[in-house]
Amino acid sequence: MAAPNVRTAAVTFTGNTHMARSSKSDSARGRASQPASGASSRQTASPILNQRGKEIQRFEDIVRLPVGLDEKTCRKSVGALNQVLADTMTLRDLYKKHHWQVAGHTFYSLHLLFDKHYEEQAELVDTIAERIQILGGLAVAMAADVAEMTQIERPPRGREEVPVQISRILEAHEQIIKFCHTAARKADDIGDDGTNDLLVSDVIRLNEMQVWFVAEHLVPESLVRASE
Repeated sequence: MAAPNVRTAAVTFTGNTHMARSSKSDSARGRASQPASGASSRQTASPILNQRGKEIQRFEDIVRLPVGLDEKTCRKSVGALNQVLADTMTLRDLYKKHHWQVAGHTFYSLHLLFDKHYEEQAELVDTIAERIQILGGLAVAMAADVAEMTQIERPPRGREEVPVQISRILEAHEQIIKFCHTAARKADDIGDDGTNDLLVSDVIRLNEMQVWFVAEHLVPESLVRASE
């Protein structure tokens, strides 16, 4: 009676051994089919290109952030700030255009002045855009959108005389300053102190200072009179 039991046990043991070996073999094949950790890292370093998707926030939408202002207030301030932003970006680029294209006896001094003012306006652009994002809005960004929104007159592509370049700049400054005076009062009325402070302390004061530096080049002398 013991012999059959031994043979059964042996068969059973052999079967279990086969199953164990089969399991190990399958596991090994599974490991072989998976990339090593180093290979996986190399694969994830490849860029995923040509991606498109839905907007996660429309330009008109306001995302509520805990800044102590209601959505209506934020929406009004974002609208005004985006107008200031579009005009400021246009003035910034107007300075760069004239920086490249200025000519004549005052070339060197205006070339440097225009570039300095360009850099200051570029910094102001970032400050305005950040305020818009803080309020839960979206800052206008692309040149085509800015061109549609700005209230500043578009200059020709070609070079203009220095007095005309300066006049365009001064008119753009004044347009921004006037708008900001009104927008600052409205921001104060609706309790948006941060926007009011930005418009007065940053936008208006910088533009006023730049007006002073630029306007002094238009003293009534023949050197700065445009031909008719």
